[in-house]
Amino acid sequence: MPTTQIDVRFYELDPYGHVNHGVYLNYFEVARIELLDDLGWGLPRLQELGYHLVVVEVNLRFRAPAVAGDRLTVHSELTQLRRVSATWQQRLVRGDDPIADNRIRSTITDPSGRPCPAPPELLEGLRPLLAPEPA
Repeated sequence: MPTTQIDVRFYELDPYGHVNHGVYLNYFEVARIELLDDLGWGLPRLQELGYHLVVVEVNLRFRAPAVAGDRLTVHSELTQLRRVSATWQQRLVRGDDPIADNRIRSTITDPSGRPCPAPPELLEGLRPLLAPEPA
């Protein structure tokens, strides 16, 4: 499963010294964007081809606080890949300790915001991120 490293910065903290709840969405977004870039399907390329990836649903569960100086790892994979949408499952950990889990559904749209089928090359490019079927 692909991973992305995130370092917690002091300005991401709430008054209690924990990472602010809204910042976790940024961490998960950074991981997805970096993975797309690594696969050659970064947002600039998609935009040049006339496609946008739009988040339509987020389900975020907090398990433990992250604090300043933590080095976190985001594990990301696709659990569903369809012509117009994809579902990502992401886990944020500090070492072996779970910090947060995220399930996000995105859809592909044209520049006007209308859902449209993804190009076959994009679907094929994303297949390496697809989680194996349970046995």
